[in-house]
Amino acid sequence: MTTVAIVGCTHAGTFAATSILAEHPDWTVHVFERNGTLSFLSCGIALWVGDHVSDPKKMFYSSPEQLAQAGATMHMRTDVTSIDVAGKTLAYRPVDDPDAEPETLSFDKLVVTTGSRPVIPPIPGIDSPHVLLCKNWDHAIAIKSKAKEAKSAVVIGSGYIGAEIAEQFSLTGVKTTLVDGLDRPLANNFDKQITDQVAAAFEEHGVTLALGQKVTAFRDNDDDTVTVVTEKGEYTAEMAILAVGFLPNTDLVKGQVDMLANGAIVIDEYMRASAPDVYACGDSATVFYNPTGKHDYIPLATNAVRQGLLVGRNIDKPTVKYLGTQATSAVQLYDLSLAASGLTKAGAERRGLTVHETELTEDYRPDFMLTTTPVTSILTWDPVTREVKGGQFCSKADISGAANVISMAIQAKFTIDELANVDFLFQPNFDKPVYYVGAVAMKAAAEA
Repeated sequence: MTTVAIVGCTHAGTFAATSILAEHPDWTVHVFERNGTLSFLSCGIALWVGDHVSDPKKMFYSSPEQLAQAGATMHMRTDVTSIDVAGKTLAYRPVDDPDAEPETLSFDKLVVTTGSRPVIPPIPGIDSPHVLLCKNWDHAIAIKSKAKEAKSAVVIGSGYIGAEIAEQFSLTGVKTTLVDGLDRPLANNFDKQITDQVAAAFEEHGVTLALGQKVTAFRDNDDDTVTVVTEKGEYTAEMAILAVGFLPNTDLVKGQVDMLANGAIVIDEYMRASAPDVYACGDSATVFYNPTGKHDYIPLATNAVRQGLLVGRNIDKPTVKYLGTQATSAVQLYDLSLAASGLTKAGAERRGLTVHETELTEDYRPDFMLTTTPVTSILTWDPVTREVKGGQFCSKADISGAANVISMAIQAKFTIDELANVDFLFQPNFDKPVYYVGAVAMKAAAEA
C-alpha cells in the first residue's frame, strides 16, 4: 500500500489531500500541520477587521474532521522537525511538547505544501508586542482584538494585504499611516495611472501616506504605543501591522530538491520536484508564469488550489499538465474596484522585458443611462509578436471580470488584434456597444 506524507495544510495541502484521496481511496495519506486549523482564507482578515464577515468560522472551507472523514490520518498541532528526501522518512513531534522525542514516518511519496512565511526584516525593535503579523488565523485574532480598542495604527507594506488593512482601519475610525519603501501604493500590482487613483482615495479617507521610505527601527513607548522610525520620519501608533511580503517556507527540504534563490521549490508541469516521488505546490513552489514563459514565485491562493488539485491527478503517473498562471487578482478599496492579470509595464521592466502599454479611460456604459462612471483600462503587449501580456482595470463600477478576460487571452496567446475582435456582449446595463476590453485592444492595434 502506498503511503503519502503531506507536510503543511492550508490551501495547497487541503486540496492535495482531497484530490489524492479521491483518486486513490486505498492509499494511506498522512497530513501534518503546525496549527490547530486548516484552509483559512487569510484574504478575509481585513474584511473581518472591518466587520464585513458574517461568521469568522466561515473563513475556513474545510477542517481536520472533514479530511479525516475523507480518509486522511491527521497530525494537527504537529511540528515536522526533519525530512530525509532520499531516505523517504520524516520526523515529527507535538508543537506543544518541543522536548518530546520525535517519531518517525516512512513514506513512499512526499507532498511539500509548507506554504510561505511572512517576511520579517532584521529591523531593531521588530519583536515589539505592538508589531503584529497578518498571515494566519492567530494573527487575525490578534489584529481583530487590538483593533477593537486602538485609535491609531501604522501599516507597513502597501501591497494587497497592507492596502486592505489600511482601508478597513480608516473606515472604522482608526487613524492610519501607510508606510512603504516604494513610492506608490500597490506599485507591484498596478501602474501609476491607476495607483494615483488609489493614493487619492487613501488621502480622501484620512490615511497618511508615508511612501518611498524604508523602516529603520521600531521603538516601544511608555504610553503603550510604538513608534515606527523610517528614513524620513517617525510615526507613533498603538499598533503596527507588518505586511511586507512572503517567502517560501521550505527549509525542511533545502539542499535536497532544486529551488529558486528565494527557496521556492522548482516543479514541472505535473507538480514534480527534482527528487523522485516528491511533489510540491502552493506558496512553497514555483509557478509557470505564462506572460514570461518562465518559472516564477507568485504566492496566490488561486495558484495553490489549482496546483493542489493536480497533485492527486499526477501523483501515481503524469496525467494532467498544469496550464500555468497569469497571476490574476482583484481588490476593492473604498469605492474603487481594481483588477489585473499578467504583466504591468513596471513588472515587465523588473524582469528585463520590453512591452508596449496602451491606456484608455472612458465610461463603462452608454451616457443615456441615468448613471455611468469611467473605467481606466491599461493593456500591455509585446511589440514584436503583438501578444497580450497583461491588463489592468480601475473603476467605481465592478470591472473584476475584465481581468479574467485578459487572463484567458494571455493563456490562449491572443494578439491584440484577436482580442479586439472577440465577440463581447453589449447590453446598456453592463457596457457599451464596444466593451472596454475590446476598445483598449482596438486602440492598441491602431497604435502598433
